[in-house]
Amino acid sequence: MRKRRPSSSPIERLRLAIDCLPLATREAMLAGVMTSERVIAGAYTDGEGGVCPMLAAHRAGGRTDFLSFAKAWDRFTRCRGASRPATEREVRILLAQLEASLQDADGLELARAIAEHHRLIASAKLREFRRDDAHDPAGEIRARRLRPARRSPRARRTRPAIPARPA
Repeated sequence: MRKRRPSSSPIERLRLAIDCLPLATREAMLAGVMTSERVIAGAYTDGEGGVCPMLAAHRAGGRTDFLSFAKAWDRFTRCRGASRPATEREVRILLAQLEASLQDADGLELARAIAEHHRLIASAKLREFRRDDAHDPAGEIRARRLRPARRSPRARRTRPAIPARPA
């Protein structure tokens, strides 16, 4: 039997898309939506000065292209192909979700991820160094040939052959 993925509401998908945005983009989107006169749904812009939340964020300094937010916003507003002004309720919900996301974020997610990445790289290099060090012999290296050296025809004429060692 196939397992069904738990269904999530459009507002939950919108919140997830907002949480996935970089912190600077969320801040820019909040500022851009608050200063914008007309927020629209279903398009990037319309001919009458309306902008979508991503364009508002872009204009406010958040230079991010995040397609999943645009899709979540259009699903949330139930726009199917035609652009329209977002309702006051939709804008209030978007602002509330942005503010809640900013409150939940401490701004250190990326810093933590980078620190963990550096820690993993350092531990891998240390393990590699120890592994290489373990194979380094401490004493004298003795080597011998496993079979007698092949002699060139000229060497055979000038020097007597070296007898092979008994096994």
